[in-house]
This record gives sequence, C-alpha cells and structure tokens, in this order.
Amino acid sequence: MNEKRVSIEIIRSGRKTIAMEITRDLRVLVRAPFCVPDSDIERFIKDKASWLDKHLELAKKKIKMIEQQEKAIAKLTTEEIQQLADKALKVIPERAAYYAPVVGVKYGKISIRNQKTRWGSCSSKGNLNFNCLLMLTPPDVIDYVVVHELCHLKEPNHSARFWSEVARVLPDYNSSKEWLKINGSGLIQRLR
Repeated sequence: MNEKRVSIEIIRSGRKTIAMEITRDLRVLVRAPFCVPDSDIERFIKDKASWLDKHLELAKKKIKMIEQQEKAIAKLTTEEIQQLADKALKVIPERAAYYAPVVGVKYGKISIRNQKTRWGSCSSKGNLNFNCLLMLTPPDVIDYVVVHELCHLKEPNHSARFWSEVARVLPDYNSSKEWLKINGSGLIQRLR
C-alpha cells in the first residue's frame, strides 16, 4: 500500500478492538481503544494494507459508476423492453436447460418480466421468473442469476449450503454478484 496517497485518521475510544473502515467519501478511519499503543495500531494498518487497497479500489469504482449512472440514465422505451423480453425468451431457457442437470434439478415454466426489484425468482412449484434487463448484462452475469435461481430449487434460502451449491456450479460467481451490486441499480432505473 502506498501510504502517501491514503490519509488514515485514527480515532480512539472506549472500544475493545481495532477496526478499519472506509467512509462514503473515501476517508479511511482506524478505530482503536485508548489503551492500545501506537505501534500496535501501525502494525494493524500494515497488516491490513492489501485489504485496504482492494476495498478502496472497489469503493472508487462504485462511486464512479454511480456518478456515470446519475449523469445519463437513458430510459427504455416500451419497444426496447419488448425486444429485451423477446431476446430473454430465447437466451434464458437455453441457459436454464444447460445448467439444470449440472445443479441436479428440474424446473417448471420460465417467465420473463420487467421487474424493478428482482433479477430472478422461483416459486414453490419450481417455476422460474427472470428480469428482461438481464439481456443488458454480461453473459456470465446471466448464467449467475440462472444458476442462483436453480440452486434455490434445492435450497430455498441463502444459507451456507445454498452458496456452496452455487460455488460448486460457478466457482467465480462472486465477480458476477459484484457486477450486479455495482451496475444493477443503474439498469433497474432505466425502467422508471
């Protein structure tokens, strides 16, 4: 970590442990107990250097993405939404048919919607619903959402067993999950 480019503010309080946080305005705060020596705090900061670099970079990307989205969010026309839905009706059933045997499940019907809150969902009857806006995401993100919903047919929650099943099928699923976290709200706003 290049400590010259990162300003770290140390805040002492009656807490019992040392912790580091990145604020929304990209300030780095280290919170420490009154009794901890400066040398322990410096060691803690050095030990967390790679964590700090990684999370500062993610925070910067997220802020940049939000700023870009706020500048120009082009609303989709009814015709464009229909085109996305038509495309999704071709792409998503193919991906579900491919991944269902890998997950080890069977599903009912597939519906495509233009939802403002979800990328996908599944019913207790095994029917799957997907957001047409997935057609605006990279192919690995589409696969992640499809696998996510198929895995819910095995594990209808977000338990450790559910996530290990997703990881078994898509070991790199976290990058797609992160992509949706960073870019998803901007896409959803195009419906409003």
